Amino acid sequence: MCASVPRPVAPVCQSRNPDSVISPELPDEHETTAVPKRRRRRPRQLDAGPFAADVASFRLHLAAENKADGTIRIYTEALLWFAAAYLLRETDKTRWEQVDAQDVQRWVAWLLGSFSGAYARQQYRSLRQFFCWLAAEDQVPDPMAGLRAPAVRDKPVPFFTSVELSRLERACRGSAFAQRRDAAILAVFRATGIRLAELAGIRYDPGDPDRSDLDLDRREIHVCGKGGRDRIVRIDHEAARRVDRYLRVRARHEQAHRLGLWLGTGGRGPLTANGIYQMVKRRGEQPACRCTRTGSGTTSAIHGWTAAVPRAT
Repeated sequence: MCASVPRPVAPVCQSRNPDSVISPELPDEHETTAVPKRRRRRPRQLDAGPFAADVASFRLHLAAENKADGTIRIYTEALLWFAAAYLLRETDKTRWEQVDAQDVQRWVAWLLGSFSGAYARQQYRSLRQFFCWLAAEDQVPDPMAGLRAPAVRDKPVPFFTSVELSRLERACRGSAFAQRRDAAILAVFRATGIRLAELAGIRYDPGDPDRSDLDLDRREIHVCGKGGRDRIVRIDHEAARRVDRYLRVRARHEQAHRLGLWLGTGGRGPLTANGIYQMVKRRGEQPACRCTRTGSGTTSAIHGWTAAVPRAT
């Protein structure tokens, strides 16, 4: 078999704003962390043909173990992509038990040459989980038994600096609904460092504490984290004060009966994680703020901006 590197079609990584253009200008070093431009990915081939049946069985196994939907999607799509783009195109193999270590190595080598080390490692781990399951399930050799995951070089995680955070907070000053809501969101983010999805998922019901994740008296918030893991995070007094200011105007909102804590303007329902992302991005673009980032820098900073912020105790 020819050992030439395959040229499969890669997955999509669309911009949050399809009309946005990456600026060639570098940010000020004292305010931002530069982020390398991420390579654009094209749609993946996922038609795995004869390999698809075992992937479906593996999906059922993951669901029975109560894995998160996102985890199941990542694992199974990695398998379908490997089968469709490499095994069916570059080999004459039609069954998973025919796959050997060189097949995996060639695929990972192509991934490392086309994408980041972290992405290649994620794909490798997806294959590893599947072959471990298949070896135990069908008593077949594990082609990855002697392989090691690709090394990943540590990269600095971009985050909003204290200068940028202060500008964002100033952009939210005021008594209007959106200003109070956005100030509360920023305060909770800064005090806890919780994930964007965790923040968007906070529930609030003033009439039923069992359905509410928020306890301002104790300054505690119950969040549902990655993989469905629950935990309690604490906020400082300033964050509690800003959330309380927001709750007073929230009570007059026409969607106040909704469980989602962060409601939209104009009578709209609860904000999604993407809605919060767009809010922070929009605030950062205001002339008084000027701390917006373009491309992956914006996403990474919003997700990891509290990396250097002390947590409330």
